[in-house]
Amino acid sequence: MHVPCPICRKPVEWRRDNPYRPFCSRRCKLIDLGEWATEKRYIPGPPTEDNQSSPPEDFDP
Repeated sequence: MHVPCPICRKPVEWRRDNPYRPFCSRRCKLIDLGEWATEKRYIPGPPTEDNQSSPPEDFDP
């Protein structure tokens, strides 16, 4: 079975031994990761509290 790469749309053979599935290459996989990291891609929903921007109240370094 072939599916289009989500980034470049190149046909990709869907196999268990493909380390980049569903992407065609490491490059496309990293492009996708970067888009998630910069919030170009996201899962829509209501805003949530960002717990990562400040340490927990009981944090004592």
